[in-house]
Amino acid sequence: MESNDGEIDRLERGLLVEHEESEEEPVIYTASFEEREENFVKYQTVRWVLYSLLLLLAWGIGLIMLIYLPIRRYILRKDIRSRKLYLTPNAIVYKVTRPVPFPCFGDLKKEKYVLLPSVADIVVEQGYLQSLCGVYSIRIENVGVRRSPRDDLQIQGIADALDFRKMSPSRSIKHDSLSHSGDAAVLQKLEEVGSSVKRVQNLIEEHHLQTSELAA
Repeated sequence: MESNDGEIDRLERGLLVEHEESEEEPVIYTASFEEREENFVKYQTVRWVLYSLLLLLAWGIGLIMLIYLPIRRYILRKDIRSRKLYLTPNAIVYKVTRPVPFPCFGDLKKEKYVLLPSVADIVVEQGYLQSLCGVYSIRIENVGVRRSPRDDLQIQGIADALDFRKMSPSRSIKHDSLSHSGDAAVLQKLEEVGSSVKRVQNLIEEHHLQTSELAA
């Protein structure tokens, strides 16, 4: 695996130099996001509201999150409308411009270049909440034992996820079926927050009970 990683590193350096020297590479395929804008905003809104309601019961922070929701939706729309994902002969390129949490302070620009020799697989995901809202996401997995899963590029709201996967060459095709783990982390966090809310409520009830006993 170390020799493979070394080969990949050399290829990456060479391809990056070629990319810097060339003005622009030809685009083989361009992904689309426009058709899924409403679905994407709906999905993110549902997640935001669920978190807000749980935090509202716990510490009241959820009220601030609910008030912030219109700004959040504005940011989401600006985000998905600015997204560009395309395939070149040497790389998968992803570009996005999103407003900062307070849009009056400007935008954040992100550009990600994933060189094709370093792509292990492109996984199409659709979790439970995503399926309800009609949203797909893709995860571009990296080759090599030295690379952390956090380095994988994950993109939500792509309209033609399956077509993009077919057009993108990868070193191994692990499976053709959809991965339904996209919302596993979300559901786990919701369960953790729910457990925290129950613990806080139990502590409050015990405190009230002890206060009542002392008063009696």
